[in-house]
Amino acid sequence: MTTREQHATMKTSSSERQLDRRDFLGSLALGSLVAAMSANSLGAPTSPPSSATLKGSRPNIIFVMVDDMGYGDLGVYGQRHIQMPNVDQMAREGIRYTDVYTGSPICAPSRSTLMTGLHTGNTRVRGNLPRVAGHGAVECTGRGAGRLRLPLHEDDVTVAEILKKAGYRTGISGKWGLGEPGTSGVPNRQGFDEWLGLLNQRLAHSYYPEYIWNNEEKVVLEGNTGTIEDFETEEQYVHDMFTDFALDFIQRHGTNGDPFFLYLPYTVPHARWQIPQLEPYTKEQDWTEEEKVYASMLTRVDRDMGRIFDLLKELAIDESTIVFFCSDNGAQNRYNDVFDSSGPLQGEKRSLYDGGTRTPMVVRWPGKIQEDVVSHDIWYYPDVLPTLAALAGAAAPDGIDGVSVLPSILSEPQPELASRPLYWEDHEQGFRQAARKGKWKAIRNGFDEPIELYDLDTDIGERNDIADEHPERVAWFDTFFKEARTPSPSWPSPLDEVG
Repeated sequence: MTTREQHATMKTSSSERQLDRRDFLGSLALGSLVAAMSANSLGAPTSPPSSATLKGSRPNIIFVMVDDMGYGDLGVYGQRHIQMPNVDQMAREGIRYTDVYTGSPICAPSRSTLMTGLHTGNTRVRGNLPRVAGHGAVECTGRGAGRLRLPLHEDDVTVAEILKKAGYRTGISGKWGLGEPGTSGVPNRQGFDEWLGLLNQRLAHSYYPEYIWNNEEKVVLEGNTGTIEDFETEEQYVHDMFTDFALDFIQRHGTNGDPFFLYLPYTVPHARWQIPQLEPYTKEQDWTEEEKVYASMLTRVDRDMGRIFDLLKELAIDESTIVFFCSDNGAQNRYNDVFDSSGPLQGEKRSLYDGGTRTPMVVRWPGKIQEDVVSHDIWYYPDVLPTLAALAGAAAPDGIDGVSVLPSILSEPQPELASRPLYWEDHEQGFRQAARKGKWKAIRNGFDEPIELYDLDTDIGERNDIADEHPERVAWFDTFFKEARTPSPSWPSPLDEVG
């Protein structure tokens, strides 16, 4: 049975999936016994290790994902104005990727692919808002009142659950986007031991929200009052609270002998331009206020990345901790002729062109990853689950779309990454699909629209549609678009009707 057939079988019955999930998660307890080496016992080798020698080494894992940062916003990706020296140094001490993609051009589905290892044609949450009521969708309360959200279900297996069963302490702080209060989708019911943050995207539109969630307890922030459009008082900048959680989590779990997984999905620099102070961009008189705030937000993230690295060194766990840094989708605003946040790419957030889905990806693991490596290997968010599972010595579920890219991270050849296809679909602007296979990128910007084809080796900006010159490749992508996905009752597509 092929992986696609396995996945389709898994989707046919929720009761069958629940049984599979319990059996799968139970089996991970045995895997964690096999992976018994403490994260703090890892010493720097005299030569770069291989993925085989590091299998089951159980490092601490920190995955930092900012919100709406563009491909061109980091200095090591060409940025000249926004100052992020700690992340640039992180890249010089590790590996930076040129061809890594998010799971979606928008928030919630991108996070769903990251958590489940399934692309947007198969994962539970395929859009910010379900198109059809029922099927587990719930109505939001508070800021999102009247809107529907689809939470992850009990039978969805997340990377946090896998790592927790493998003996990891798991924590998250920031924006979740995959479950409303009291539902099966809240982080504490999806594998996270500790959680501080915002459950849905609507409240995350402000950096001075009225409340946040501490595990499943609602915490009112008394210093923040007003509405999302008009704040009366702004005292508690929630981004700083997320960083404080992260530093405390690392401090408490970094030296107790058990590895930890910290997922830090920051909300900055998502569009609402708020920051306590403009630093260090107060003198850029030719910039708009919004541009100054945007740059200041990213520099604030960089400041906090520096604090995290300093703490890892202080606790002597720097070499036993792997850190990832990326964005959830493309930039909401390109800021052309100022920051050029999408770099050479076409499009931005919500676009299936690479400006909406390609992300900076920097990975650092001192003593294990070769320094100052630039990799052109092609991978995306569904690969995160199996990669982190491999780091932990745990098994990934059958039937997922992702593969472990640990060999690539360790600079080992992984040629299959160039030969397998990647898939995206989007339901926010009609039904759209995109795929990449090697250098070839195909996009269908609407069910009745023709397939566009681009050679990314010679046309990184996707400006020259060469579909007419390669009808055989277009035909292959047309078939792939039909076969790569399974139907979703919450996000129906015209393909569900034509088969």
